[in-house]
Amino acid sequence: MPTTSPLPNSRTEPDGSAVIRVLSYNVRSLRDDTDALARVITACAPDLVLVQEAPLFFRWRKKLARLAAASGQVILTGGGTAAGPAVLCSLRATVERTEDVLLPLTPGQFRRGLATAEVRFAGARLGVVSCHLGLTAAERREHGGLLLDRLAGLGVEHAIVGGDINERPDGATFGRLAAALQDCRTAAPWGAEHTFPATGPDRRIDGIFATKAVEVLGCGVPVGLQGVTEADLRAATDHLPVLAALHVPAT
Repeated sequence: MPTTSPLPNSRTEPDGSAVIRVLSYNVRSLRDDTDALARVITACAPDLVLVQEAPLFFRWRKKLARLAAASGQVILTGGGTAAGPAVLCSLRATVERTEDVLLPLTPGQFRRGLATAEVRFAGARLGVVSCHLGLTAAERREHGGLLLDRLAGLGVEHAIVGGDINERPDGATFGRLAAALQDCRTAAPWGAEHTFPATGPDRRIDGIFATKAVEVLGCGVPVGLQGVTEADLRAATDHLPVLAALHVPAT
């Protein structure tokens, strides 16, 4: 059952640390109801949106920019240049660096990539990675390791990863991420658990992860959040989003 306790709002603390909201969302190339999608994102009031399956082809930048504008965000990085993952952000974020990374191509599979950034919220500096791991266990294992290597290479004390992991928490790669980082849903359950399929969710294959010093204040599917309707969640795309409230220490 969904947990209905209030999720903390974004704020800056007197010591320069920051409470932020992070949303991870597979948008299925914007092939569904983009108005519903924009309403869900807007209601979640995120500081960062970690997107998977952003549009890749004709006028993909314009399509992603329209979604960002409709939901009160701007494009930070990614999209076609990262083979699907992207990062949107609110104007609260100060962007220090971005880089899109293409992962090794597995024969017979779709190209995969990472959208990465370093941002600041007040005195809190944060590394960010949006990912979409593969459909085969072998590819997920390889790319999961490369994701963790890339995260370490950012050289930041605090970082988050959000994405479509394409396996449940008892899977090897999901477990590896949860061992190296905090699985935010497990750390502080809030909202609902299952993320796929949107029309009848029965499994959790999407997640947000954070380095150990980031305090997780709540994480889950934003069922019951004011402004988020079941009809919009079902119409927006084939995944449900994951929303987390995080307290990031000042650095």
